[in-house]
This record gives sequence, structure tokens and C-alpha cells, in this order.
Amino acid sequence: MSSLGNADEKAINKTENPEEAKVAPSVSVGPPPKVYLKALPLRTLDDIDVIKREVESGNILILKISPLARESVEDVKRAVSELCDFIQLIGGDIARLGEERVVICPSFVKIWREEKRKS
Repeated sequence: MSSLGNADEKAINKTENPEEAKVAPSVSVGPPPKVYLKALPLRTLDDIDVIKREVESGNILILKISPLARESVEDVKRAVSELCDFIQLIGGDIARLGEERVVICPSFVKIWREEKRKS
């Protein structure tokens, strides 16, 4: 029995010359070829789907939440809660940047946080 897995053996067997066959490297989870840092406003709850797609695509987002906060503080709480749940699910990271902004990162980026000093 070969040390190659069944899928790799099938790929090699399909080539005419087994010596020329190349086994594809295993796919690893990591950043996409291009990662963008994007600044986006959060105007309505409908923007959450766009934000999720951007993070799933591997982009880092800085969200300005004040446009939605002017309309409804409850909607801001709902949006941030939903985004926190989503980010936890994908293994990403989220943090507040002052009063008006939130940064959201995909799973391959972690946000550095200063250790809290003991008083």
C-alpha cells in the first residue's frame, strides 16, 4: 500500500507519466493574496451583511458607528452585538476605537490590547 492518500493516488494515476505527476500541497487557512484596510460607515442594520462579507473576504474594517447612533442607540447595540457574535464564530477579533469607531479583523489578524495595570 502506498504512503499517499487515495485522492493523491488518483491524481497521479490520471497522468500519463507518473514521474511527472505533482501532488498539490495541502491548503492552509491564512490570509488571502490581498488584504485591505477599509473604513466604512455603519448607517443602517442592512450594512451588517456587507460588513460580514468584507471580513469573510479577509479585509480589516474600521467602522464609524456614529451615523447609526444618531438614528438609534438601540440599533447600534443590536449591530455591535450581532457583529461580536459573528466575529467570535469565525475566530476574528473586534475592538472599540474611541467613542465613534470599531475595528473588525478576520481570523488571521489579532488586535493587540495593553495589559491592564493592577492598582
